[in-house]
Amino acid sequence: MTDIDTWMRGYLKAWRGEEPKDVEALFAEDAVYLTSPSADPISGRDSIVEWWLAEDEPSNPEFEWWPVIVTETMAVVQGRTEYPGSTTYLNLWVIAFDAAGRATSFTEWWMEEKEDS
Repeated sequence: MTDIDTWMRGYLKAWRGEEPKDVEALFAEDAVYLTSPSADPISGRDSIVEWWLAEDEPSNPEFEWWPVIVTETMAVVQGRTEYPGSTTYLNLWVIAFDAAGRATSFTEWWMEEKEDS
């Protein structure tokens, strides 16, 4: 079964630290990353690492997540990303894994959380 807790800890470490080796550890060599279901795919681990490190995000985001479905080869994760003083996003990720626990595909759906009036 996919160890989603370990993978997500690695994801958060890579996201916060932005070390190439941490990003590489998450993805299979031939992985595909989609920033939205209709986005052009970022294909291959090297391209994913390059894109990841080039992204400029607001500092000190808060992130919480919980698994929706986890199988031996796939996970669906729901999350909430809050950028203090900025925007909060609701996330849904679909992640497929190889036998080594690396993502072979990662697709994210996201939407801005509206404030209550």
